[in-house]
Order: sequence, then structure tokens, then C-alpha cells
Amino acid sequence: MSDRIGVAVVGLGGAVATTAVAGIEMIKSGSNSYAGLPLADRDVAGMAAYRDLEFAGWDLAESDLGACALKHGVLSERDLDNGAGALRDMRAWPAVGSRAHCANIDGDNRIADGHRGAVRQIQNDLASFKRDRGLDRMVVVNLASTEKMPEVGAESLGSRDAFERGLDADDPAISPAMLYAYAAIDAGTPYANFTPSMAADVAPLAQLAQERGVPVAGKDGKTGQTFLKTVIAPALKDRALHVDGWFSTNILGNSDGLALDDPASLASKLGTKGSVLDDILGYKVEDHIIMIHYYRPRGDDKEAWDNIDLTGFLGQKMQLKLNFLCKDSILAAPLAIEIARCLDLAAQRGQGGVREELSLFFKLPQTADGAAPVHGFAQQQAMLHHWLENGAG
Repeated sequence: MSDRIGVAVVGLGGAVATTAVAGIEMIKSGSNSYAGLPLADRDVAGMAAYRDLEFAGWDLAESDLGACALKHGVLSERDLDNGAGALRDMRAWPAVGSRAHCANIDGDNRIADGHRGAVRQIQNDLASFKRDRGLDRMVVVNLASTEKMPEVGAESLGSRDAFERGLDADDPAISPAMLYAYAAIDAGTPYANFTPSMAADVAPLAQLAQERGVPVAGKDGKTGQTFLKTVIAPALKDRALHVDGWFSTNILGNSDGLALDDPASLASKLGTKGSVLDDILGYKVEDHIIMIHYYRPRGDDKEAWDNIDLTGFLGQKMQLKLNFLCKDSILAAPLAIEIARCLDLAAQRGQGGVREELSLFFKLPQTADGAAPVHGFAQQQAMLHHWLENGAG
């Protein structure tokens, strides 16, 4: 009998999470194929099967997951009737929320305790999940809305001891994302950050993960525009085509877009998207402009548009234009599923700390030693496949 793996999701009622849960439920019922799952064609010893994943998690929304999914507009009533009906019977656990950290997202289904109380509740939820569902292992994946960047020089984020004191004092510099990351790592549960929010990448939590031997990975899922950027930019470099400017703009109308309509949250997102290009090309693109606009009528149907100005042989000018009309959650949900499977595999292999092998899935991959991450898609793909096949980075 195969092992059952629990995936505890922060932001369970969101568009990405409900899409992921629905997709797995439909695979279990036989109404969905493995299309769009990047690792579906790879037979890796010890990796959990899609059918063996069980979902639960936290959210500020009180509605059942079926209602949440219909609200986001990614899934239809037909999808729920065609194998994903289990969503109607699922509700999220009360969540940690903070308007100070994410101004545009709120709800009544919340944990009211301070930092230590919230950590205890998160860990109790994980323990109950494992016990009640008969799980063998668990993974925590953060799919919540983007938080603002923490204040520069916040004392609680400087060291392990300072972070513990900050928990005791309910320091507002410690965000909900950090509380989930701390609770998971402290409980020995692998943790992935699919958001741009600071979490396991703050120094005290990265240190804790290394000390406890708990696999962690992040941050900010690389789904659409940045994915294409990391494919195209290395090719332009190899062809000696100089990038004079790269203008990127996005419009989207889902809850992620609403969260990013707050300037403080938007700054976090732009930070993870903006560093990629210079690192790949090896020089600073002076006119690299990135814009994200919340446009409610578009819903989850995101549009990403890029204009690239190039200089080639004999100083001749050229342009490249890209227009990617995509479904945000349809791109993101399969990556979140694969990240959970990979982190569980790392735990089975006894590989704790930051798992750089999973860089392929993130806009700003976390590194173990603080060095610059690898951004080029082909290099990241080689890293991941080597790790999957050989068990080592």
C-alpha cells in the first residue's frame, strides 16, 4: 500500500489552491488526465503518486471550497459535478490574517491568538490532519496572498534568538507567512513558499530549517511572464543580442491581483520579478520596466505583454514582442502540486534545509548560502532532473 501525503495549504480557499485540489480530486475520479503536470512522465523512486495526495489547510474565507472555486471563476459547476464534488464538503481551518501585512485581503475565519497561540494552533491543525486522515507524511505549501516587505533592520528577523523573543512579544514585524513557516519547520514538516512574501527565507527560519533538517523551498511561483523571460533571455545572450530595454506589463483580476492593488504588496511582487533579467544577461538592463495592474473584468484570465528592444550585428536595432494570454491558476496549480511532491521526496531522502534543486519552480529561488540563484530555465531544469534521477544536487 502506498504512502498517503497530506498537503496543508495556506490560502486553501484561493484560486490556485482550489484549482489544485479539484485537479487531484478529478484525477482520483478518473475525469482528469495528467496534462499540465510537469513531472507526470517521470518515474522517480519514492515520489508520491498524485492519487495519494490529501488536501486541507487554512483560509480567512468561511465558505466551502466549492463555493470559493466558483467565485474565482476558474472552475465551473460542471467541473464540480465531474469528479471535484469533494470540494463542496471541504472548509478551511481558521487562518492567521493581518491587514497590516496584506491590506486588501481579509475575512472572519481567523485565529485570534497572538504569535505563540497562532503557532500552537497551526501545529495542532497539522497534528489533527495527520491523525484524522491517516497520513504518513505532510508538506505545508503557502499559496496565500502577497504580503508587504518587512521593515528594513527589524530586530526580530536578525537572529534565531531575536525571532523567538519577537514571537513572545507579538512583534508586528513577524508576518503571518513567517508564523506558518516557523510552525511547519518547528514541527518537522517541509515548507514551500509559492508567494513573494518573506517567510522561510528570513535568516532565523532558514537557519532553523537547516538545524532541524527540514526541507524548504521558495519563493514566488514562476508561472507565466517570468517563466518565458527565463527561457528567452538566455537565448538572446547566447546569440549576442544586446537587450536595450524590456517592458513588461500584466493585467489580472483575481484575488492575487486584488492583493497586488496595494502598493506595499505590489513592491514585494516586483522585487521577485525584477532581479531575474540582469542575473541571466550579466549586465544591468537600464530600461527594465515591470507593471502589474488589477483589472477586475479579466478575473483569472491574465494577460502578460512584453516589448523587448535589442541591438544586434552592425548596431542594428530590433524588437521582439510577446503576448501571453493565460489562466493564472491553471499554470500555478500544477507547480504547487509538484513542489509538494518534491519536498516530500527530499524529506524521505533526509535532505533538509534549502532545496535549490527546486529553483525551476520559483521566480526568486532561495539559496542555502545566500549566493545569487540560478535563473536560466535550461540550467534549472538540468538541476532538477539530475536531483530527481541521482538523489543529489
